Amino acid sequence: MSIVFRDVREHELDSVLALNNAAGPTILPFDQARLRHFFETAEYFRVAERDGTLAGFMIGVGSDAAHDSSNYRWFRERYPHFFYIDRIVVASRRRGGGVGRAFYADAQSYAELRYPQLACEVFLDAAADPTLPDPALLFHGSFGFREVGQQLMPETGLRAAMLMKDLCSYPWVRDTYGEALPAEPWLIVPRTARTPQRATGTGA
Repeated sequence: MSIVFRDVREHELDSVLALNNAAGPTILPFDQARLRHFFETAEYFRVAERDGTLAGFMIGVGSDAAHDSSNYRWFRERYPHFFYIDRIVVASRRRGGGVGRAFYADAQSYAELRYPQLACEVFLDAAADPTLPDPALLFHGSFGFREVGQQLMPETGLRAAMLMKDLCSYPWVRDTYGEALPAEPWLIVPRTARTPQRATGTGA
């Protein structure tokens, strides 16, 4: 069956938490309070559903978000306007089946209408074999990301490669539509715009 992408639902948060914390060293764990913060404030918090089951999730925020990640702050200090992918997790049984690449395509289709750049990071110290090229860097490189720096995360001691991708459609969209995008069903409305009451969450 095809992969269906949609906004996360509140009753799915326990499953998302379990999926995140079972993902291994490439994904930082979080607790219920931080997950709730993302649910209440993240501009993009979507799940992938395949065969009626949760296949993964992705969380993203814009460059004006109240986000306390040191990697996010690294980008904020250097770039004025971008969309940041905080994390993507694919269920172990679904890895290698195209869910991750489809997620990045979904996130880009959202971001390129609103931001000139897409940002994320890869943990370099989490590679299974540090003597070999990191497959995560290969994956991101094949999707158009380039490394723009590295940082040693103060809260974890992990070294991260900081990646950016220019979104070539953004200048045309900005010059043609400004911030008034057409009211078309295929244009994903930001979660925080649809549910403004969720914009008051505090960080964990």
